[in-house]
Amino acid sequence: MKDNSVENPLRLQSVNHISLICRSVEESMDFYQNVLGFFPIRRPGSFDFDGAWLFGYGIGIHLLEAENPEKLPKKKEINPKDNHISFQCESMGAVEKKLKEMDIAYVRATVEEGGIQVDQLFFHDPDGFMIEICNCDSLPVIPLVGEVARTCSLVNLEKMQNQQQIQNMLQQL
Repeated sequence: MKDNSVENPLRLQSVNHISLICRSVEESMDFYQNVLGFFPIRRPGSFDFDGAWLFGYGIGIHLLEAENPEKLPKKKEINPKDNHISFQCESMGAVEKKLKEMDIAYVRATVEEGGIQVDQLFFHDPDGFMIEICNCDSLPVIPLVGEVARTCSLVNLEKMQNQQQIQNMLQQL
């Protein structure tokens, strides 16, 4: 049986968007624009429910207004082990300073692997969805199959994909 663990059986290209159910589209739009830097984009007019689309950093965020917003649970505790989306940043110090200025509660965490330290900041959006900001690019991505360690950067991901394509072509010869 062929090992499909290093192939792309569905021919995926990238993450397109994440959808988040929110109490208030306006409040969530304000957060994603003014805290995370996303910008609103056109949403199909044929939708018969409230929502908004935003885009940034190569991915979309689709906000969907809850039918019964008062029934949505509100998370208060910031738990780094909860579902979250993570963003790479240029300066952890600048992010932490901005979160303090905006009076956004956050939790700091550190991961160390092989002498490499990764700093993380976790906080919630207005509906309790977890956001992580990190300097994760310094942590190598080491495939379970293969030999070469890589970082999380897009440039290195493209190199890894190109190397995999070359290996696949060589195997077919």
